[in-house]
Parts: sequence; C-alpha cells; structure tokens
Amino acid sequence: MRHLLIAAALAAAPAVAAATPTAWDNVAVQLYGDRALLDGADVIAIDAPYRSDMDARTRIAAEVAAPEGLRIGKVTLVLDENPMPVSAVFELDAPQERFFFDVTMRVNGPTPVHVVAETTDGRLFVAGTYVKTSGQGACAAPPGTDPDKALATLGDMVLTVEAGAGGTAAGRLAALGARQSRLDVDISHPSHSGMQKDQISLLFIPLRYVQDVAIDLDGAGYVDITGSISLSENPRVSLSIPGGAQSVDVTMTDTDGTVSHASTRLPGF
Repeated sequence: MRHLLIAAALAAAPAVAAATPTAWDNVAVQLYGDRALLDGADVIAIDAPYRSDMDARTRIAAEVAAPEGLRIGKVTLVLDENPMPVSAVFELDAPQERFFFDVTMRVNGPTPVHVVAETTDGRLFVAGTYVKTSGQGACAAPPGTDPDKALATLGDMVLTVEAGAGGTAAGRLAALGARQSRLDVDISHPSHSGMQKDQISLLFIPLRYVQDVAIDLDGAGYVDITGSISLSENPRVSLSIPGGAQSVDVTMTDTDGTVSHASTRLPGF
C-alpha cells in the first residue's frame, strides 16, 4: 500500500508543478485579467540578445505589424523577472499599421521577455523570447556616473531622425515602403532604481527614473511612453514615426517632477 501511495504522489507531482503560475502568468492577469492573449508570431518580431554582454544597458527592440485592416494602439514591453516587470509602455495617440521601438534596458537577471500589442479593436497579441545575462544584477549595480554630476545634465535630450525604422533589413525595407522614419531620443538621466547604493556612504540612492516621454509630431500627440526602473542610465528610446512629419517635440517627466523639452524640425522642412 505504501508503494502505491508513493507512486501516486510521484505521478501527481508533474501536474502540480505544471500548474504553478509563472511570473508572466501573474503579470498577464494583473494587466489584462481574463482577456484573450492571441499568438503574435505573425504580428510581433522581437530583437533581443541571446545573452546580454552589458546587463545595465541591453537593447531590446520589436517590430509590430497589425493584421490587415487593423492598427496598433498600444505596445507593452515586459521583462518578466525584473523588479518592475512592466518596463515600457507605448500608447499611440495616432494608431499605426506598423510600429517599431528599440530601448536600452536594465536586465536584472535571466528573464523571459514579452511584447504585447493591442489593436484598436481591442485584440491583444503577444510574443516572447528569453534573455540570459552576465550576472551583474543590473538594477542594483552602482551608477556609472557620479550622482551629483549627473544632476547637472539631467533632462538634456538629443533628437535624431533618419529614414527607415526597422531593426532588421526586412523591417527597414518595410518601413521605407510605408514611408516611416526612425526617431532616436537620447536622454541624460541617471535612472536611479532605488536599489543602488552610494559607493561612499553605502546608503541607498533614492529612486528617480524617467516616468514619461511624450512625443508630438507637427503639434499633435503621437505617442506617450511610460518608463520604469528598467530603463538604463542615460536611456536611448528609438521608435518609428511617419515619414511625412515636419517637426518633433519631446517632453520628458521624471518621478521627481522634473520636466524638460526638446524639439527639432526634420530635414527638408
């Protein structure tokens, strides 16, 4: 009888393990409740390294192409095992048939990565990958610059625009065909995670990160980006914009309430 009980317990163990929720399961429920998450293999292409060689500044990009007849209204980047998993959210005031983003992130440890694209009819498409790390514990790693010196340039931004917005050759060709350009926003900001220590006092450095980046094109709202502690120090945020845009205005707001602005007129206008 004892042997039968042990055998039954062993047989049941895999089923119990399989039912254990993952970090993604928990995040998905908190974000979307019981809404259906559709396979986004034909909608989302993620570009992320197999293993990050600089955990504190890892480029993660994705190209999103809406199914025929639909437009993309919102894209969410989730680093499942990061302390703040919902790492960047792009809400498009002007929904697009195609959208591209490329951001420099802190990847705190090996983690699944998910990108969720929401179309304007309310459908959710999800794709995922996995990123291994070098074991640097990026969210708690000491800042790369002196915190006091970083305050002197905090909020400064440099804007660059070039033709073609995709991360891959195919994506760039598609972007050119759709008359899309790539906007790079380089932000000077220490992006303190609240988990880092001052290397002299050994006290924790207060949390302070880029909370919001609002991008307007030709005086109208285009996209609003919500940040997190997952954004790297001095983050670069790149994304696709319509090729016909004549001017770009960017407003950055951080968690301390600091607001800064940058603008540029595009070549030819």
